[in-house]
Amino acid sequence: MKKILLVCAAGMSTSLLVTKMKAHATSIGEEIEIEALPVSEASNVVDDMDIVMLGPQVRYQKPQVDELVQGRIPVVVIDMKDYGMLNGKAVLEKAFAEIN
Repeated sequence: MKKILLVCAAGMSTSLLVTKMKAHATSIGEEIEIEALPVSEASNVVDDMDIVMLGPQVRYQKPQVDELVQGRIPVVVIDMKDYGMLNGKAVLEKAFAEIN
């Protein structure tokens, strides 16, 4: 099972994206676990994740997250268009491409 952490600001739009990503994973027979947290809480769970994906509104926090993971896992910024359109399929495929 792949574990994905989405880092966001407040969480409302990110929780909608999580729902779309989970729906796509189910449709293709993938088991995933996704958590959406603000960067201030990311350090509590980052060691259990396979990838960290940042919402475009918090992309400026990428150096801070890079320091947290110390190169152990990928840290990527979600495409602004995919995020805005809640394109769970595209975001999940990006995560899988980075993990594999």
